[in-house]
Amino acid sequence: MSLKSLYLGAAALAAVLGAPSAFAQPAQNVILVHGALVDGSGWRGVYESLVAKGLKVTVVQEPNTSLADDVQAVHRAIEQQNGPVVLVGHSYGGQIITEAGVDPKVSALVYVAALVPNVGEGVGDLFEKWPSPTADAFKPTSDGFLLFDPGKFRAGFAADLSKAETDFMTDSQVPVSAKILGTKTQHVAWKTKPSYGIVAGQDMAISAEAERSMYERASAKVTEVPGASHAVYISHPREVADVIAEAASK
Repeated sequence: MSLKSLYLGAAALAAVLGAPSAFAQPAQNVILVHGALVDGSGWRGVYESLVAKGLKVTVVQEPNTSLADDVQAVHRAIEQQNGPVVLVGHSYGGQIITEAGVDPKVSALVYVAALVPNVGEGVGDLFEKWPSPTADAFKPTSDGFLLFDPGKFRAGFAADLSKAETDFMTDSQVPVSAKILGTKTQHVAWKTKPSYGIVAGQDMAISAEAERSMYERASAKVTEVPGASHAVYISHPREVADVIAEAASK
């Protein structure tokens, strides 16, 4: 299924319903979208904090096989919700929620140390504009996927987590399709939906400077987490959950 056909109905309905301010009630539903190389289990701390705040939380396990597949996985989760939804994306998950966020159920977007593309931009384009400090850490597989060099994973992805945690994350990586790097964004939800951005102060995968610049472009409300690694959602779950709860309350 193409991204164009996936969004045709959603975009048309969104145009009829208008801006997210039309929502009559705060969002009670939160959908958490992981990035490349990891799965949804890293959201556990954020999940528990949000549930304690009375929110209904869904953690997506997208396949990282293509942008279209990943966006479809998020739409599948949105379909199961009753009422407004806050979409939350980490890292490459930012591109996913930018696309999926045009769904009329989505009331707000939260970018967590995430990429925030504009129309016509892909992951590769963003890293050309804002080079990654660990660009040389990706290792290709013979079948067109990418993995993070095990020897560089902790320093590049999760320097503020314990060695035991990062050893497990290193050995349980989810390969990401290399073709995702060149897949262009077709729909941009942040142009019409309230957006929030979390900057990881010591991010070595996406630089903090890049995060600030992309969030500014999206007119996002920015929260800084000094000293946090790219895995800020694991190392600082309460701070991340507080931003998500704020987005849900509007």
